Amino acid sequence: MNLFKAATTAFCVTLMGAALAPGAKADDWNEKTTVTFSGPVEIPGVHLTGWGVLPAGTYVFKVLDSQTDRHIVQIFSSDEKICYATILAIPNYRLKATDKTVITFRERPAGEPEALRAWFYPGKNWGEQFVYPRSKAVALAKEVNMPILFLTDEIPAEVAEPITSADSPVVVQLKQAPVMAIQPTGEEVQVAEVVTPPPAETEVAMAAPVAQTKAAPAAPATETLPATASPLPLMALFGLLALGGVLALRAAEKRV
Repeated sequence: MNLFKAATTAFCVTLMGAALAPGAKADDWNEKTTVTFSGPVEIPGVHLTGWGVLPAGTYVFKVLDSQTDRHIVQIFSSDEKICYATILAIPNYRLKATDKTVITFRERPAGEPEALRAWFYPGKNWGEQFVYPRSKAVALAKEVNMPILFLTDEIPAEVAEPITSADSPVVVQLKQAPVMAIQPTGEEVQVAEVVTPPPAETEVAMAAPVAQTKAAPAAPATETLPATASPLPLMALFGLLALGGVLALRAAEKRV
């Protein structure tokens, strides 16, 4: 009887673990990060009226929407009840990932708030380099003597209500607007000239699976299982087989 109870309990625990485990990292996709600024920070993008500069304090960064060539990042209050800004970011590459969050700024003259430049999530080589409106990018490029990414389209700098959806009109504009870079001299250049690309071997590694997938003939449905299939049915089958074995042992014990 004890053996039967133990097997039944183990089977139930296994099923519960399989059902709950996938949710353990449910928030990883949005790269939620808590950041504390020791001084005021100027932010690009579309922000709530009056919040073009964030005062010193604690904030939460999240990715609202992610595409291959651009991401939408939002900055919230520490309790996540207020969304201060929705910012377009271009993926930028760093040679060495760190186990801590990295926020970089563009130093400005004394008395001016530092300007937000990029955000790197722990453990990732790819980070977010933020894009400014053109007029602000021109001024920043001269002040910091560095190229600045900018939107070529005019998009409202301030909104009265926080943006909560990736399908909102402003976000759609941010995802579709062309992006360029402005040099300190005022020359406009392509983003690829100022944003660090991945190493050549990384590009090859990323491109190879895509090329192979396109070239490979379609396999019969009976020979290939979808990659997203859940392991739960298989685990349930193993559990039932184990349970059947226990019942058989119990019947054998009674006969003896």
